[in-house]
Amino acid sequence: MNIKNIVVAASLLAAAGAAMAEAPYPPETAFHSTKTRADVQAELVRARANGEIAVRNEYPIVHQAPSTLSRQDVQNQLRQASSTAQQDLYSGA
Repeated sequence: MNIKNIVVAASLLAAAGAAMAEAPYPPETAFHSTKTRADVQAELVRARANGEIAVRNEYPIVHQAPSTLSRQDVQNQLRQASSTAQQDLYSGA
């Protein structure tokens, strides 16, 4: 009697597992592309030219904004900031 119950329980467990394995979640939807191979290749060439292709784990890709200051302007700003930092006791973080 005991072995009979174990066999029935195992078969019910196997049947329940098989029934749950048949339904994919989330439901699969068919994918149909609207782009041609040439469109995708042109998009890849454009992305490479703009530096939008990440190599390794460099996400998100952040582009540096172009600067309108010259090197001399930046150096002058640095000198001015360091001279005021020496006068101010609570400068920095």
